[in-house]
Amino acid sequence: MQRKEKNSDIETITNILSSIQNLYYKKKEQLEELQIEISELKDILNYLTKYIATKSFHSAKEIYSEIKNEQTIPQEEKYFNENILQDKVKGTKIKRKIFSKGNDKEGELICVLNLIDMNRLEIKFIDPPKLNIREMSEKFIKIFLKGALIKIKEKNSELVLRYEYFKNSDVIEKINIDNLNSINDYDLITLKIQELLVEEKA
Repeated sequence: MQRKEKNSDIETITNILSSIQNLYYKKKEQLEELQIEISELKDILNYLTKYIATKSFHSAKEIYSEIKNEQTIPQEEKYFNENILQDKVKGTKIKRKIFSKGNDKEGELICVLNLIDMNRLEIKFIDPPKLNIREMSEKFIKIFLKGALIKIKEKNSELVLRYEYFKNSDVIEKINIDNLNSINDYDLITLKIQELLVEEKA
């Protein structure tokens, strides 16, 4: 009788632990999102302050017209225009999320891809032990490395790939890619990460 009660207690505690872990990762992700949003708002404030200071002798109609013209240019075209200097895109962030139910945002958040300064990509897996992404996994090699990274590396020899592992395991927690130079490559990586996560959960 005591053994059954003990097993029941362990099961209850395990369920509590799992719930707390899930809550921890969600709260951590929310905090990171807030930090990113605050940073983006700061960038906008700095831009507007500088813009108003430099355009103070122009009419409001002229300023509004210039802003509207800038907004009609697709964001990706702005960032990857060869005439734009690197310091123009510094601080730029494009964030994509992958959910357990595809594009359904009611699903569980399982991965976040952050493109920073248009050339540095961070791929963060939420709850790494559950996703169990491993560098030497056949699926990882086939879908992600051969399906995306090797193809990109053939066109871009400056590409650098680094892994961060979960605690003292070989489970990948974060993938860092430096010197990315195409929004199309970012799209391909996103697609292959989605494919990999679907395969892993199947």
